[in-house]
Amino acid sequence: MKFDIKEEQLIIKPYENEGTIQVREQKGRYQGLRRKLSWLLMIIFMLVPFIPYNGQQAVLLDISEQQFRIFAITFWPQDFIFLAGIFMVAAFALFFVTAWLGRVWCGYTCPQTIWTLAYVWVEHRIEGNRNKRIALNKKPWTLEKINKKAQKHIIWFFMSFVTATTFVSYFVPVVELYSNMLSFEWSGLVTFWVFFFALCTYGNAGFLREKVCTHMCPYARFQSAMFDKDTLIVAYDPTRGENRGRRKRKDDPKELGLGDCVDCNLCVEVCPVGIDIRNGLQYECINCALCVDACDQTMDKFGYEQGLISYTSEQQLTGKTSPKFSYKLFGYASFTLLITALMAFWLYSRIPLEVSVLRDRNVLYRVNYEGHVENIYTLKILNKNQQAFHYSINVQGLDDVSVNIPDSVLIGAGKMLQIPVTLATDGYNLTKKMTDIRFVVQAVEQPETMLVKETVFFRD
Repeated sequence: MKFDIKEEQLIIKPYENEGTIQVREQKGRYQGLRRKLSWLLMIIFMLVPFIPYNGQQAVLLDISEQQFRIFAITFWPQDFIFLAGIFMVAAFALFFVTAWLGRVWCGYTCPQTIWTLAYVWVEHRIEGNRNKRIALNKKPWTLEKINKKAQKHIIWFFMSFVTATTFVSYFVPVVELYSNMLSFEWSGLVTFWVFFFALCTYGNAGFLREKVCTHMCPYARFQSAMFDKDTLIVAYDPTRGENRGRRKRKDDPKELGLGDCVDCNLCVEVCPVGIDIRNGLQYECINCALCVDACDQTMDKFGYEQGLISYTSEQQLTGKTSPKFSYKLFGYASFTLLITALMAFWLYSRIPLEVSVLRDRNVLYRVNYEGHVENIYTLKILNKNQQAFHYSINVQGLDDVSVNIPDSVLIGAGKMLQIPVTLATDGYNLTKKMTDIRFVVQAVEQPETMLVKETVFFRD
């Protein structure tokens, strides 16, 4: 097959503002699935901050207190390795899904896509269908145009404000956030972040739209490293569709020398990123399948078989079969499962207790009035639980040692307590100048919560 490529087609032009892409509203099986999934994800996003757990907010990423609370577990800065593990799991899972199903994340679950199409839905209801919106934008400013534009932007900003407030409620207790909002008592910091995220949502979903996907999102750029000939993509079948051309429904395309593509251009009009899928695989495509539903609808009207544009692979387009599983997919899946298992094991074996032992920096040891050798320490005990516990402190490695602490100390939920500890023993009990000892800190109500910290005891 020979292609004639003009010289000007090889020139890479700098970015130019193509204007707002007016997306035609489209229905179909894939759009029905995407809308249901979008509603589910938005409802989850809106409701999660309101879920109570043990008398407190179940999910709260409290930056001011440096603790992330997710139901029964509270993560602290010391648990940063778990956050890194979550990012690794998400990355490998994204690689696996991309190598297998292409950019379905972008088309069905990405917040940018969900909010953009929600804004387009509002735009369609107020300003009319695609053709009416284009005509309205070309009209001079009249009261009707001002009224429609004002309605649209007011609703858009209200949606942005709700989105931003919900997002901030993951970081500020929801009761405090909304009660202060109703009484107009938001702090300057909360007000800044709410309106900052509101403006970001308003700008991204209302104006930037596809430009975020094509020019700002790095995922569109490095996805080609994960794609292969067996990756599921949205593609046009040129062997069946070409030569494309308009015709009447009763016309025989073979007699006219035409393929199944009727050149209705609907696949372009419904595309949220403004590409023509008939030009082949393009990095801008987000696999939303809007063009698939539009093309299938046209094929039904002309009595042709569906699937001219479909989810397929490069191998299948050439008449070959794609394996259900490849070594690349196996590798991505294995790494995802391995890291997930390691994170699950770490979480299971995690002890909700942090203990550090600090020696007195001024003196290694001292001798008291009874002639006993004393060493002074400071114990920092952090209770990572969401309930208060009593903790016992025991010393191992010294005989006949006296400790100036009570049998147990009470530490509140998520609180740290500094406890000065003085150990004293007869110098004749020590055979070395440095004796290894251990502090054993154990929760009285939960004996399995225990940490052992090693240090040394000095004498002359």
